[in-house]
Amino acid sequence: MAPEPAVSVCFVCLGNICRSPTAEGVMKHLIGRHGLSDRVQVESAGTAGYHSGELPDRRSRAAARARGLSLESRARQFTAADFERFDYVLAMDAENLGHLLALAPDAAARAKVRLFSAFDPASPPGAPVPDPYHGGPEGFERVLDLCEAACEGLLAHLRREHPL
Repeated sequence: MAPEPAVSVCFVCLGNICRSPTAEGVMKHLIGRHGLSDRVQVESAGTAGYHSGELPDRRSRAAARARGLSLESRARQFTAADFERFDYVLAMDAENLGHLLALAPDAAARAKVRLFSAFDPASPPGAPVPDPYHGGPEGFERVLDLCEAACEGLLAHLRREHPL
């Protein structure tokens, strides 16, 4: 039987087809490279259920594939019950952060919610990972750049704070 993961992370955006599955794919690749796949559980979800059951946006998958990453998760909506499953609930922007904080059933759940970009030391305070959905390919590349930087910072944080 596999050991219980030491820590669990859920990345959250609006529809769970662009930003959060990109962050999930980047983080899974990163922890795999460091041999931590059995120690860190990574998922993603959306604050809305518009795309439940769908694969990530084809443009997100194409941009990720060009960097050797695979985005294979299916969109789902984040629920209050998810606060029990995850140690970190990371929002892609202030709007989704607000939705998550409003959904949190108590102070312990609210304490798990953070802005994802806060893990990138080069990111300005409160900076969003912008939604690329209505833009061109450069937006999806930008999301990957931001996710790669924040995931590196997140992994460093997890290594400091948890027995990995």
